[in-house]
Amino acid sequence: MKSKYLCIALLALTAGTGCSKYLEHAPDQRAELNTPEKVSELLTTAYPAANYFVMAEARSDNQMDVSTTGIQSPVNADSYFWKDVTSTSQDGPTYYWNACYEAIAAANQALAVCNSAVNPKAYEGAKGEALLARAYAHFMLVTLYSKAYDPATASTDPGIPYVTEPEKVVVKQYDRKTVAYVYEMIEKDIKEGMPLINDKYAVPAYHFTRRAAHAFASRFYLWKRDWAKVIEEANLAFPTNDFAANVRPWLNYQSATVTVNDLQTFYTNATNPGNLLLGETVSSLGIYYYRYQYAMTQPRLNQIIAPLGISWNALKTYSTSSTFYFVMKYLAYFKRSSLNATTGVYYTMVPLLTTEEVLLNRAEALLMSDKYEEALADMNTMMRTRIVNYNTTTHLVTNDKITKYYESRTTDKKEAYRMAILDIRRAEFVNEGMRWLDILRLQMPVTHTTAKGEVFELAADDKRKLLQLPEEVTLSGIPLNPR
Repeated sequence: MKSKYLCIALLALTAGTGCSKYLEHAPDQRAELNTPEKVSELLTTAYPAANYFVMAEARSDNQMDVSTTGIQSPVNADSYFWKDVTSTSQDGPTYYWNACYEAIAAANQALAVCNSAVNPKAYEGAKGEALLARAYAHFMLVTLYSKAYDPATASTDPGIPYVTEPEKVVVKQYDRKTVAYVYEMIEKDIKEGMPLINDKYAVPAYHFTRRAAHAFASRFYLWKRDWAKVIEEANLAFPTNDFAANVRPWLNYQSATVTVNDLQTFYTNATNPGNLLLGETVSSLGIYYYRYQYAMTQPRLNQIIAPLGISWNALKTYSTSSTFYFVMKYLAYFKRSSLNATTGVYYTMVPLLTTEEVLLNRAEALLMSDKYEEALADMNTMMRTRIVNYNTTTHLVTNDKITKYYESRTTDKKEAYRMAILDIRRAEFVNEGMRWLDILRLQMPVTHTTAKGEVFELAADDKRKLLQLPEEVTLSGIPLNPR
């Protein structure tokens, strides 16, 4: 359904008279959107049907030049060298951009119905979900395609178009405005939508529930550096502070009878308590993420999943050979184009918001609010759920352990604590793209090397950190990112 909505003139639509005839028809010819149930059905398409994990992981310091025997992919290779990805295929920047604006178009169509309904009260739940979905897609776009939010420059840094109404023309002119403006609009949608969410979903993990909305808000305010709001939103997501009972329960999957297929199913299952919001994405991620040329070796993976030198042995590592190592997280499934067809598309279910992220967002906000003991408590909550045979003597994270572990890199206590939190985040979200988001947010430099020993540097303020917009957007008057 969502492909029938126009998105910033960059989606593949037929030109000329074909477009004129196309625009004369209702967006959804199967049924009018005249009930809350039909609007809710439309909102299943208000989430990006694409993910950024492949390109984000390759751009981060998680991956390296593993082997020329790995799968060759322009999205993986161009991202590793921070080049503009020219491929428009799935898992790349153009595909993700388009998917986000398609999701926004669906949300706006739903909002148009909700706002014009004769019985608006009946549509409140759908309206709340639509507003949060619209805010989420715009947030991911401004995060990946614009400079990270900086209070000193956000009012002049170019943002992305914030679209708030259904499109009725083929080519509409848009203004990128500023990062500050985009953030204002995101916050407006969050605040308006949050109280309307009613949580009446058959499968809550596929929708913006109230808990998922607070989780997203905690991420948004972390980027905005509003520490008090991060803490507030995290506490609203888990008002009884029961994080440990709601993380993805790796400790429950230590039996020798648990297979790789079990873990694949478990990680992105809607019943997994850690999965607050899941997205179904057109993606080969579930097949190839650990087999690309630029992936992870055993030493790199072992380093990542041992924050502060303490192994997270509950996370089972696997390898397809002596070269490619990974933590099993994804399962790809094939959808045939028709019942008897031999062709179709691969999909991968991915976690968009998790309990673990909310907990670690709060830990960082507590730290930045000088609440060191509370930040330590959140870090230790995370550690306890990732270590088999956990004991406080060996595994408890303390002030002394943090300062000693990072003393060669910093003598500043707060910076050492933040490094610890970032290393825990890196371990928890390996292969989920989150490390790249942290690199953007904190303006961290990255170094990549090739198997031949060539060294490539990405400076903290390098313009290549911003993903390039699709060239087609220039038709709508949107300038590309400078290079």
